[in-house]
Amino acid sequence: MKRILFSIYLAISYLLVFAQSSIQAKIEPIEMLIGEQATVTLTIPADDNANIEWPKLAPRQMLVPGVEIIGTHHPDAHTMIVTLTSFDGSLYHLPAFKAKVNGKEIKSEDLALKVVEVEVDTTQLNKMFPPKDVQDNPFQWSDWSLSFWLSILLLLLMALTYYLYVRLRAGKPIITHIKIVKRLLPHQRAMKEIEQIKADKMVASEDQKEYYTKLTDTLRRYIEERYGFSAMEMTSSEIIGRLMASGDEQSLKELSQLFMTADLVKFAKYSTMINENDQNLVNAIDFINQTKLENQPTEETIRPQLSVEDQRTQKERRILKCFIVGLMLAGIALFCYIMYNFYLLLV
Repeated sequence: MKRILFSIYLAISYLLVFAQSSIQAKIEPIEMLIGEQATVTLTIPADDNANIEWPKLAPRQMLVPGVEIIGTHHPDAHTMIVTLTSFDGSLYHLPAFKAKVNGKEIKSEDLALKVVEVEVDTTQLNKMFPPKDVQDNPFQWSDWSLSFWLSILLLLLMALTYYLYVRLRAGKPIITHIKIVKRLLPHQRAMKEIEQIKADKMVASEDQKEYYTKLTDTLRRYIEERYGFSAMEMTSSEIIGRLMASGDEQSLKELSQLFMTADLVKFAKYSTMINENDQNLVNAIDFINQTKLENQPTEETIRPQLSVEDQRTQKERRILKCFIVGLMLAGIALFCYIMYNFYLLLV
């Protein structure tokens, strides 16, 4: 019984060794027409860690006379696919493919490939024609009409765009500049005018009317800018009445006395002494210092006011620019489409 089992073991081992020592080869199809392709699939049943060396087969290499190798590729390490073709009708014997596994050479079984020629009926010679020369495609207006009319439209768009551009360049644009100017604060401007009065020595001038006119005009402008009402167009009593709600009684009393003296000098030909003129000047300076506002912005933004005609002109120019840009984009898109049509017609 042991001898029988041992014999079976040896037989199985021999078959396994034989199976692992050969390449499994399969060809599809076995029969083909001239110029068609056939594939030979070679598989080596070896371990994953086995070192496999496949045969080196180059494209356009003749496997046997009449059978040409197109190419090879390896789906995995154990498989190789060879693509063949032939242009001569015959039955070809394909020799065994050889490879090495772990340095040991193994080979496949021989294969056969039948290449069948295309049958030609030589009895019907009138149905056989020689090769034709290169022929020009006939011109068909229907193929080119769309591109032609689109080209005409593109030229019209270009002409219109150029005309509108010339119109836009001919019109003088309205350019507005926003100015930022330095400005004096109300009390700074008033003090500057009072310093000028002092520099002109108008306190001691014989023309007292001019002195009090300039002094009160300076105060009126200061009050108008400081408090925001039209002091230049109001009487002295009206100004004092408007200031009563927010001013200091002592400063307003002195201001009221100054305005009263000025009215007497200007309208009643009242004459004052030099010391009285000096005191009124001091009172004006005290009133400004007591009511001035510090830390106010010293820059003023001046925005030009456009007339209705200028605003309409600016709007028309903006619309014209947008229209020109739209025409240019449409022209570019139309040009690309025409070129694409030409390309399709010429290829």
